[in-house]
Amino acid sequence: MEKHLVICIGRQFGSGGREIGLGLAKKLGIRFYDKEILKKAAEESGIVEELFEKADEKPTNSFLYSLSMGTHGQAMNFTNYNDYLTNDKLFLFQSNTIRDMAEKDSCVIIGRCADYILRGRKDMLSVFIHAPMELRIQRISRVRNVEEDAARSLIKKTDRQRANYYNFYTNKKWDALQNYDLTLDSSIFSPEQAVELIMQAAGFIGK
Repeated sequence: MEKHLVICIGRQFGSGGREIGLGLAKKLGIRFYDKEILKKAAEESGIVEELFEKADEKPTNSFLYSLSMGTHGQAMNFTNYNDYLTNDKLFLFQSNTIRDMAEKDSCVIIGRCADYILRGRKDMLSVFIHAPMELRIQRISRVRNVEEDAARSLIKKTDRQRANYYNFYTNKKWDALQNYDLTLDSSIFSPEQAVELIMQAAGFIGK
């Protein structure tokens, strides 16, 4: 694509937001970032990837991660961090990675408060994918091969974690639709239709 564009996608668990984001990146021929953010943040910070995974889209608290081993099994010395990392500091490392990714290439970024981290950029489109609970239960039950009661519990737990994480770091409400440039109900649109709608909206970004 010709112009630089960053599309940040927030999503309810089971709404198909990742599938839509991946399809969008392929259609536009741009980079796609989801879990890749954690790997890149670990590489750039020198912190073991497992710590980023444990803190991934989970709310902060007073819990401290002890940095005992480095990326190659060697002890690490972070004098500035007193050998400890809070979720807050991991979020800062991850935020820097997201900014760097957005600066270098056009891309689709899934979750992780990317819309807030990149706020103010004229080339950024924020999208939120949602769907009715029953549809999400059916989807997770099918994809994860679990009973519907288990799917419902997993959806509620994951949505709560994502909401608490987003609300804490952005001081905004995760599922408040007015916080996004575009919101889509994936029970109404197929993934392909959702991709087309986002592409149409992205055409107005930067104008």
